[in-house]
Formats: sequence, C-alpha cells, structure tokens
Amino acid sequence: MGSTNIRQQARLKRKKRIRKKIYGTIQRPRLSVFRSARHIYAQVVDDKAGQTLATASTMDKEAKSWPKFENKVEAAKFVGKLVGERTLDKGIKEVVFDRNGFLYHGRIKSLSEGAREAGLVF
Repeated sequence: MGSTNIRQQARLKRKKRIRKKIYGTIQRPRLSVFRSARHIYAQVVDDKAGQTLATASTMDKEAKSWPKFENKVEAAKFVGKLVGERTLDKGIKEVVFDRNGFLYHGRIKSLSEGAREAGLVF
C-alpha cells in the first residue's frame, strides 16, 4: 500500500525521466515549477552549487497585493513574469525549463509564457 495515488505516481515517474536529461548550471540554471491545487511556485536553481537563485509564487507579497486574479491561469502568468524579472535582475537571461512532471498545458504553459514575456530565453 503506497501513500501516493496513481496520478501522482505517474507524475513522479515523468519527473524522473525529465530530470535525467536536464541539469542547471550557473550559466543556464533550471527553472523548476510546482503546482498545487491552489497555488503555483517557480524557482530558478543552480544544481551544481545546490543554490536557489530566484523564487516566485502566488504566496508572494506582490501576488497577494495584486487585485484578485480572474483565474489560476492568469495567476500563473503573473508568477512567470515575476520570476522572470527576478532572474533578469540577477543577470541571468537563459534558463532550462523543468516542468517537474506536469503536462505542458494550462497553468504550466501560462507560467512559461509569462517568463518568456519578461525576457527569459528557453
């Protein structure tokens, strides 16, 4: 008896398969995305040094002070723009996108589009 359900096990299986192929360095760190039922989180990680360089989520002050989002997809786009701006402030323009086993549509796609609009290249 496992503690994870079948859908979560499938996501973790996809996550392992993806993470075998991508790796973040200081020149091109990894933009990792996690989504829960209510919130979405993004962080830029240098895997070589084991450091998080920039983060953004719907729990941040900027996102909470923003007027209520129409839906979760718009909130994800805002988080993408936010993490993109914070990454560019650190002098990093190129990243590797890690969807973390989630399918590339909906909120994940919206977050990546927001990051691209902010100026990140991936």
